[in-house]
Amino acid sequence: MKDVVAIERPAVSAYTVPADAPEADGTFAWDTTTVVIAEITAGGATGTGWTYAPASVAALVDEQLTPVIVGRDALDVPAAHEAMTKAVRNTGRPGAAACAISAVDIALWDLKARLLELPLVRLLGAARDEVPVYGSGGFTTYHDTHLAAQLNGWVHGQRIPRVKIKVGERWGRAAARDVSRVRTARDVIGPQAELYVDANGGYTRKQAVRVGRVLAEHGVGWFEEPVSSDDLTGLAQVRDALVCDVTAGAYGYDLPYFARMIPSVDCLQVDATRCGGLTEWLRAAALAQAHSLEVSALGAPHAHAAVAACVPNLRHVEWFHDHVRIESMFFDGALDPTGGVVRPEGGVGLGLELRTDDVEEFRVV
Repeated sequence: MKDVVAIERPAVSAYTVPADAPEADGTFAWDTTTVVIAEITAGGATGTGWTYAPASVAALVDEQLTPVIVGRDALDVPAAHEAMTKAVRNTGRPGAAACAISAVDIALWDLKARLLELPLVRLLGAARDEVPVYGSGGFTTYHDTHLAAQLNGWVHGQRIPRVKIKVGERWGRAAARDVSRVRTARDVIGPQAELYVDANGGYTRKQAVRVGRVLAEHGVGWFEEPVSSDDLTGLAQVRDALVCDVTAGAYGYDLPYFARMIPSVDCLQVDATRCGGLTEWLRAAALAQAHSLEVSALGAPHAHAAVAACVPNLRHVEWFHDHVRIESMFFDGALDPTGGVVRPEGGVGLGLELRTDDVEEFRVV
């Protein structure tokens, strides 16, 4: 009979961090971001995981997930993941429950690697040494000077050769300004850098095609969520009408969601802090590979870097402004994207250490 490294009761906290400027995309506006952090201990080691979700997700972890993982073997992460998935059957897996599972699952993988005294990328097995990233921000609330400064910092300062800005402002009612901002972005980054846009579902189908054809004139090669990600037929129609890659997947909370989406996109986006953690992220990446698609990690770059290095069909990881800022504030061991890549081989586990005292002022749970 094997020795069990028993999982202890998780410590769960939530922090709300003000944005450094008002932010909006095509369909939503915000001025704060909340991160829920799970810390799980076993065998004298502690793993850390997180999700960007409402503070109430912390209570969901305590009430529904903690009872089914405490006492389990910390080395058997898939078993804990399955137990959590079953525990939220009546709550509903998509949404808050999936975010809660994600935070705990990421913490469990970090914990297992720490127990084995390995970087997580070595525990999972690397497919590459470097992980490409793209700078992501360019919010619709930014004036042109702000937008130019952010893009210039990524492309000419940190030498990140691919960037993304938000379009679809006011649910597609400001298409002329969208095109103007894309023109400004191209002028700033020059002709060689890759330029992406994200409409967050702000356009109608025909509008997305019309705008997309104009954006192609400025070298836009990635059109994220041109219509709602729930409109799979519309995504496919826009994809087939445009030369750029059409992508989606930000709101995928379980594997069946990605299975339904795959026929409608050119690249599948998957967020480990929403989809069910690293366990489900790896499954989604394998599902994409089975259909000859690449996968792109969305948001939370420090949660994704190691797992992204472990799949052969990775395109890149989103270096998202809000999450980079928070993760750099909250963790020692933050990665350096200079040159357009990160290398997640440092330290054990995810290679991060939470600065609990330094971020106490933002704590809400």
